[in-house]
Amino acid sequence: MASTGRVAESGPDLVVRHLESLILDGGLAAGDDLPSEGELAEDLDINRLTVREGIKFLAARGLVQVQRGRRSTVAHPTSEPLNAFFSAAVRRDQNALLELLELRLAIEVSASALAAERATDEERAAIGEALDRMRSEKHDGTAYNAADLQFHARIATASGNRMFDLLMDGMEQPLAASRLESLRGHVAAHGPQIDDLIAEHEEIYDALIARNPLRAAAAMRQHLTQTREDLQRGLAPREESA
Repeated sequence: MASTGRVAESGPDLVVRHLESLILDGGLAAGDDLPSEGELAEDLDINRLTVREGIKFLAARGLVQVQRGRRSTVAHPTSEPLNAFFSAAVRRDQNALLELLELRLAIEVSASALAAERATDEERAAIGEALDRMRSEKHDGTAYNAADLQFHARIATASGNRMFDLLMDGMEQPLAASRLESLRGHVAAHGPQIDDLIAEHEEIYDALIARNPLRAAAAMRQHLTQTREDLQRGLAPREESA
């Protein structure tokens, strides 16, 4: 008998495909209970152990939340899988920090333009608060970087695009390392005063307040281009010693 070329679907794969259909096609919303293991086993004609294997796979992907003693539920959207991916990429190769910065350019330039159009008064005030913290913490590298991260994250939120928000949240840990390296590179070239960096953020903020998308995008592009130069400078000593 001739082969059809199709690979038989395993039991766990069957569970994954079935639950993905329920979750992604709108049958189940975030927080909803999944069908019980018994129901799934009966509906799919498989055993409960196989059901558990499929659910564990979906949990690892962030689609399902497993709770001991209770039914598993549909997980709320989370950046954890992205965070794990970006963090691992950076740990394997420090040059991935430069690639991450190129990704930031693609995301944050657009996010800034959208935030200039869409940000609420409360969101603009929150971005301004982060900028104030940057000014007040400019002599403390760790605190300054935390405020810087918050400034950019709040712009992503103010864009009104949840995908930008998730991506920025997913990059949070590796971005913290990237900022330390770029700050080191900036100080090496320009000295300990970072008023010029703060001025770049002020230009972005002023454009958001003015609700000027083109100006906001240009200011963010200029800032991240400078950040890329600083990061390259900060990483150079590591490459030389490698």
